[in-house]
Amino acid sequence: MTTAVVLAYHNVGVRCLSVLLAHGIDVQLVLTHEDDPAEQIWFDSVSKLAARNHLMFATPKNPNEPQWLEQIASLQPDFIFSFYYRHMLSPELLACARKGAFNMHGSLLPKYRGRVPVNWAVIHGERQTGATLHEMVAKPDAGAIAGQQAVPILPDDTAFEVFQKVTVAAELLLDRTLPGIVDGTLQLQRQDLTLGSYFGGRKPEDGRINWQHSALQIHNLIRAVAPPYPGAFTEFQGKRLSILRSRVLREHRNCAGTACVYWQGNTARAVLRDGSMLELLAIEHQGQPLDQQSWLSLFGSAPINLG
Repeated sequence: MTTAVVLAYHNVGVRCLSVLLAHGIDVQLVLTHEDDPAEQIWFDSVSKLAARNHLMFATPKNPNEPQWLEQIASLQPDFIFSFYYRHMLSPELLACARKGAFNMHGSLLPKYRGRVPVNWAVIHGERQTGATLHEMVAKPDAGAIAGQQAVPILPDDTAFEVFQKVTVAAELLLDRTLPGIVDGTLQLQRQDLTLGSYFGGRKPEDGRINWQHSALQIHNLIRAVAPPYPGAFTEFQGKRLSILRSRVLREHRNCAGTACVYWQGNTARAVLRDGSMLELLAIEHQGQPLDQQSWLSLFGSAPINLG
């Protein structure tokens, strides 16, 4: 029987671990993360899946520590799989896998190597992303590719909606490639890292809107960090607003070379310096949705100059 040690977290971790079990892989050990109380936990639990299937699991702070290296080495697993696990694995840990170590990454490598690849793809206005199963090496997301599954990014998709597609893509990809990985017949394709870039993590402050950008750039930021991610935000007249949903309008308008925002009908509209326009479909102030009456009481009826 094929054996494996699995390091997994998040929805991709749950779905990919489920695929291994469906294929009869003997999962000897599952390492996952303790949920961070400061983080909004909107995703499924690998720990609960492991417990339901009577798998041995643990939540080490660092899987590369000697005690975990010794335990994993003693298991002599055929494979090590990493599915949205948040730690880099050391070469010593990877070497414990007798037949190979593989990671599932949420982009079409070599594009968007590194952290939060779905969010970065949306920020940059990509129309396609996907999942890549690749061999793990010392350098992050740089190993030979076992397979890929693409998904579309529609113009108004949020990162959350794209992530749901990528989760399904990861499940399909692993289900398709696993037999060839296990029997050694799958041919791996070397990556050309010059065709992609590495991106780091993002912080809540990175959701601050720059009103000097175009409507499309701002729209891409808003949907890339929309809930359950921390969200895009701005300050109008000293009041902090969360901008949760938007839409680029086809019409253009001139604000005398500066950006401005005003209320029209049922929504606020922003006119940017280049004349492009953005409809702000969902706005919150102090956690409460803004409608026309609350907007007017906060800001009045005159357009707000965004400088």
